[in-house]
Amino acid sequence: MSTTPPVLAAELAQAWADIQRHHPELPDLAAPESLIGESSSACGHELSFERLLHEAVHGVAAARGVRDTSRAGRYHNRRFLAIAEELGLDHPEEPHPSSGFSLVTLTPEAKRRYRPTIERLQRALKAHTAATATDSARTFRGPAARHGSSGGGVRVKAVCDCGRNVRVVPSVLAQAPIVCGGCGKPFRIPEVVGAVAS
Repeated sequence: MSTTPPVLAAELAQAWADIQRHHPELPDLAAPESLIGESSSACGHELSFERLLHEAVHGVAAARGVRDTSRAGRYHNRRFLAIAEELGLDHPEEPHPSSGFSLVTLTPEAKRRYRPTIERLQRALKAHTAATATDSARTFRGPAARHGSSGGGVRVKAVCDCGRNVRVVPSVLAQAPIVCGGCGKPFRIPEVVGAVAS
């Protein structure tokens, strides 16, 4: 069984919906595919249900208008921690000097509550990893793959027609469009568009 990014994105969306059943104020996940291949030392390197629940904390914070991070999103403060505890995440006693309370883990109760979701997502992630690991030697995956990186990389500004912008790793944007919630059009990297036009 092979899992393509759209299938994994669908599994991520379903897991997000499972979290929403317990936390209805959690907004919809606009672009599940944006989590595939994305890496952030503050939010966890590896895509997993635990990381998805971490991202859901940020979603609830946004819905409540709570500023849960500082230092360009790296430092997770006590407001983040309070919401994380509501969603079933535990934390170390003391904050990390640079990332605060970002290093959260699932509580035993959350593991029980979401066990079917966790197992389903783990199967999809395992199949996705197996499918993408069989890329031929002719496929170029960029410097991150050559140097053993977790897939992070340098983020560039992607814009949409209404003027909004996001920072994104180009390889993530290349996997599938990231659509603007404001105008409904896909974000694009202007330099790439200009290079293709000339």
